[in-house]
Amino acid sequence: MLPSCEELKGALEQRLPGVSLTVEGASLIVAPKDLTPVCRCLKETERFGFDYLANLTAVDYPPDRIDLVYHFYSMKQKHGPVTLLVNVNRANPRVDSMTRVWRGAEYQEREIFDLFGVTFEGHPDLRRILMWDGFEGHPMRKDYVVEDQGVPE
Repeated sequence: MLPSCEELKGALEQRLPGVSLTVEGASLIVAPKDLTPVCRCLKETERFGFDYLANLTAVDYPPDRIDLVYHFYSMKQKHGPVTLLVNVNRANPRVDSMTRVWRGAEYQEREIFDLFGVTFEGHPDLRRILMWDGFEGHPMRKDYVVEDQGVPE
């Protein structure tokens, strides 16, 4: 059975001293510095067993933050989803890559890097995936201004 967000919060804080989580609605919010240990614990603890990263996306909240949104499931235990939010500083959005925990994070992190400008530290191949190499800016940011980038019509 899927533990509630409050249960997950308590269990994670007990297993990971110094990690502080908050619950907002049906989501757990984790600080960027705590993302790796929290994700490893969610995956490797048998009680949770979140072995599948179904979705990773981002939401831009100008002027100060970008939220990364992770959705996890346990295929073995047949429960989920659990939603994890990470608030990153919009001026310098950086967070650890989760490719070492879930290989499926690779392309999703590249997409967020390309469209939102979030840098995933330790990613094995962090480069644009949708826009061309010479493209300037990040088109999913709310302050992005569409301009002619030399593309023939």
